[in-house]
Amino acid sequence: MIRFVAFEDLGVWEAEIRAHGYEVRYLDVGVDDVVQAAGADVTIVLGAPIDAPDTTNYPVLADVRSMLEARRDRPTLGVCLGAQLMALAAGAIVGPGTREVGFDTVDLTDAGHDSALGPLAGTPVLHWHADTFTLPSGATLLAGNAANAHQAFSLGRWLAVQFHPEADPEAIERWVIGHTGDLRAWGVPASDLRRQAREHGDAATMAGIRMIRDWLRAL
Repeated sequence: MIRFVAFEDLGVWEAEIRAHGYEVRYLDVGVDDVVQAAGADVTIVLGAPIDAPDTTNYPVLADVRSMLEARRDRPTLGVCLGAQLMALAAGAIVGPGTREVGFDTVDLTDAGHDSALGPLAGTPVLHWHADTFTLPSGATLLAGNAANAHQAFSLGRWLAVQFHPEADPEAIERWVIGHTGDLRAWGVPASDLRRQAREHGDAATMAGIRMIRDWLRAL
């Protein structure tokens, strides 16, 4: 599992992944050699508050993209920044979109309803991004919403989601603390995120677990 910051981990997915017999190993970007993930049975690339194309300030992003390019035929799941890096590796463009911070639904396409994302239909999940991606050539759009038309895609054995179905709503305080600079700059009250996590947390957790379960069972 490719992790950029400690608080954006596998969250509610981790126990389900272990229950399917996988050993969970985190590779921390900038500390560990992420190339090791190129041959893993399953790789999940998690999120972070940096811009996917910004290899000038964060050269390690090029290493993650190279690893992804070596996994084009292997089961790989990208979340938020991970999804954007997958889009870049597949030849798409990542750039500014409509900022989304908080719990909201996504609109599944017909293909999305038939995919592992099906359990997310109608359930608010955590969004935390300002960029978005174009759809890679050959990819299937699985979800969008009024804010950003491209929220999830599949490409062969790849699944990319720009939102956070893995996030543990009971650990929202880690996100609020970790992203405090952005929240202040954007004028997003931490109290709003805490309230949304209380209101939608149980449903989001159940939907996220069902999603990763369906994805793993389909491998």
